[in-house]
Amino acid sequence: MTELLERVIARLKTLPTSEQDAIASIILEELEDELLWDEAFSHSPNVLAKLAASAMAEYRSGKTQELDPETL
Repeated sequence: MTELLERVIARLKTLPTSEQDAIASIILEELEDELLWDEAFSHSPNVLAKLAASAMAEYRSGKTQELDPETL
């Protein structure tokens, strides 16, 4: 375990049980979500590579435009 994680856990131990559980739930959800993303991407590397290549080809041929966050 890293030093940072040990410090976090020590700090969490000072919180009320309900807050500890709430934070633990958030962490577990994040870890599960990360696993799902990893699994999804591991099954489709060729698809992602093709999408990236297609996007770059459109960019190079001038078929894209810069997005303005103010107009989204």
